[in-house]
Amino acid sequence: MIDVFPAAERHSADLGWLRSQPSFSFGGYNDPNRTGFSVMRVCNDDYLAPGKGFGAHPHSDMEIVSIVLDGFIRHEDNLGNSVVSSFGEVQRMSAGTGVIHTEFNASEETELRLLQLWFMPAERGLAPSYEASSFDPNKLHNALLPVVSGQGAEQIASIGQDMTIYLSKLEQGKQLSYTVEPGRKQFIYVIEGLLQVNDKQLETGDTAQAAALNELAFQADSPSFFMLIDLP
Repeated sequence: MIDVFPAAERHSADLGWLRSQPSFSFGGYNDPNRTGFSVMRVCNDDYLAPGKGFGAHPHSDMEIVSIVLDGFIRHEDNLGNSVVSSFGEVQRMSAGTGVIHTEFNASEETELRLLQLWFMPAERGLAPSYEASSFDPNKLHNALLPVVSGQGAEQIASIGQDMTIYLSKLEQGKQLSYTVEPGRKQFIYVIEGLLQVNDKQLETGDTAQAAALNELAFQADSPSFFMLIDLP
């Protein structure tokens, strides 16, 4: 089963300094039918104006992933981390017992676009931690590249949950397949392009939620950039 949620039906907010398209209820946006999927709670496609961002605010017991799509993000927290990341880099924060952080567009000239992803942790009450990792963008081409996983590895950020985040840039006409382990669920977000997933057609900004499948088949009807998240 694959449920598709068209981009045109997603909530959007424009605060001037921030343009955001959340896939699930977030902040002042509340949809009781869209509160998360499996352990996933947030998927925001955010655009931050130059020099703008989120001031100091707390989190606890949440796995938070920031994937930069364009521009530069500056992360600072009360653990002593201060990091600037760009495309090809991922930031992961395990809030655990509590952490305070800020996120800002590190550029005074260009807009920042990033995906903000939140997940429930497998275990609550752990010590907070932070990790910045990088991947080779060339390895995205016609492949599913893991960039975050529960095990972590070289060029793969670790996360406190049994899940994996993949990114892919698929050339027009190219195909990929993903074998699904029994009982797993998948979340798909088309960052850019026109993508067939099994018998479903997805366009830029569309999301899909899959469950009870044996395989996912991807075919790009135009050059496509997408994210696949494998969830418990």
